[in-house]
Amino acid sequence: MRFSNKNALVTGAAGGIGAAIVRQLRAEGARVAVADRDVSGIEADAQLPGNLLETGYADGLPQAAFDVLGGLDIVVNNAGVITRGKVTETTDADWDLSVDVNVRAPFRISRAAIPLLAARGGGAIVNTASCWGLRPGPNHAVYCMTKAAIASLTQCMGMDHAHQNIRINAVCPNEVNTPMLRTGFIKRGFDPDTAVAELGKTVPLGRIAEPEDIADVVLFLASDAARYMCGALVEVNGGKAVG
Repeated sequence: MRFSNKNALVTGAAGGIGAAIVRQLRAEGARVAVADRDVSGIEADAQLPGNLLETGYADGLPQAAFDVLGGLDIVVNNAGVITRGKVTETTDADWDLSVDVNVRAPFRISRAAIPLLAARGGGAIVNTASCWGLRPGPNHAVYCMTKAAIASLTQCMGMDHAHQNIRINAVCPNEVNTPMLRTGFIKRGFDPDTAVAELGKTVPLGRIAEPEDIADVVLFLASDAARYMCGALVEVNGGKAVG
């Protein structure tokens, strides 16, 4: 029970990775507040539905979680969107959505959470970046850019707030078998089961990640086992390079 008496906020909690993080945190003793547009189907200690595109909602999430849980020790900025295509194929709406969800929201949430964590003597923030933010990938220009931004922000915050005993790190997945990935295949006319199986053949470990594979690393980064890690970008990719 690594997280007994710990209180956590998880964004993007209705997605595949987010739901796995919530399940595993609660299984190990944490009290968890979940944030997403629709959290009605998520078992949690507190539900904080809303839209991260709304500035007031993002700014207020950490305090809302603190108030309803009676404290805040862990923040997982997991919400994200994937915009596919070259720059020449990217609309202003694509740009705005990607930047707002993948960069602006975790920035605002972290900014609001850090004073709350510091007042309690420290804590942990874990951001979901991507292998695709550490190296360029084809036909995902804006997605790669936003994940590079959150990776850099993680490193900067990790350095700036280590003295407050706040450890800020990021997990960097490659492809993960989530509803988001499967929906993308369907939109492009592929059978998702076949596409996931074929994609798995490109991974040295023989399969793409399951949400639990990523959640395990998030929990490690949030735990005392990662007590000397600040500003780390941890790739979880089964040995597969971006491409």
